[in-house]
Amino acid sequence: MNKFKTATLFTILIATSFLFLSGCGQKEEVNHTRGVYMLLDTSGTYTLELKKAQGIINYLLGSLQPTDSFAVARIDSGSFSEKDIIHRVSFDSRPSVATNQKRVFAQKIDLFIKNVKAASYTDISGGMLQAVEWLNEIQAGTKIILIFSDMEEELAKGNIRDFQIPLEGFKVVALNVTKLRADIQDPSIYLNRMNRWREKVEAGGGSFMVINDLERLQPILGE
Repeated sequence: MNKFKTATLFTILIATSFLFLSGCGQKEEVNHTRGVYMLLDTSGTYTLELKKAQGIINYLLGSLQPTDSFAVARIDSGSFSEKDIIHRVSFDSRPSVATNQKRVFAQKIDLFIKNVKAASYTDISGGMLQAVEWLNEIQAGTKIILIFSDMEEELAKGNIRDFQIPLEGFKVVALNVTKLRADIQDPSIYLNRMNRWREKVEAGGGSFMVINDLERLQPILGE
């Protein structure tokens, strides 16, 4: 092989290696952080169920890792606002600091549940929209909205929630969906209510499921 061919081959190899390394360098990093936003139904007698919610929150605090994020808010007024957020935090990358943040979080939830008053309305759609905004803002890799409710939305007169919620890439999970008296008398009422929520979530690009077994939450968090 003459010198010209050798030089040409060498140049090609260098160029190929450069392109390969450039491609590797441009590979997008996977965001492994998790963001969980939990909405608590505090309407009517559902406040009696909040001890169960506290158990779920403690479970989540034990499962979430440093750099993950967690927020808990009540489903309250007919116009969801910042005042309905009980506590939210992005856990520090240092385990010792994250542990202390979790302790403070648990204390705030305990205080809230001890002093909670029943709400007049159940603005689930407004709460979901607030959750979407926060989870997008923190740029979580996995975005999960947990709704602790019977999923019966009750709005103040004049409030309209007939809009599509942008849920592309979100997992929406209904927890502890207790049956209403009408549901027991006619199960189709319950099924239709769940189907309406499923259609609303999927229309926005998200996934929807109902979970009443706490052990089924771990796969949702770990995916």
